[in-house]
Amino acid sequence: MGALALCLVFIQMVGPSFEAKPSAGSQIGEIAGEIKRAAWRSFLGLPKPEPESAPVNLWNYIAMAAPIMGVIAVVLSLISGVLRENWRYPVYGTSFGVAAIVFHYFWWVALLIAGVVILVTIIENLGDIFSF
Repeated sequence: MGALALCLVFIQMVGPSFEAKPSAGSQIGEIAGEIKRAAWRSFLGLPKPEPESAPVNLWNYIAMAAPIMGVIAVVLSLISGVLRENWRYPVYGTSFGVAAIVFHYFWWVALLIAGVVILVTIIENLGDIFSF
């Protein structure tokens, strides 16, 4: 279970990169354009548009399943240790389960930091966005 959780974490990291996406420049341009439209709507007192629901895909389920399976691996390895099975099995299960949880956590922290860096860059260049 722990090895499967660790594999799911790695699949979650690599998998979305295989999907077809627009270039980074066009994505950043869309974000900047959305910031500009929101600022003008707020400035002019227009109502906010209805939020669009995000499509649910396979990667959302993998992101939830990986740490849950890591916790299950730790619990199962504790049960294995209490039942006095070979000492290697609880150690392996705990190691893989904790590794899956830690890798998953640090992956999301890295994505959060990258997102903040992109937003700070956009906000620093906000004057260029509003120039006519």
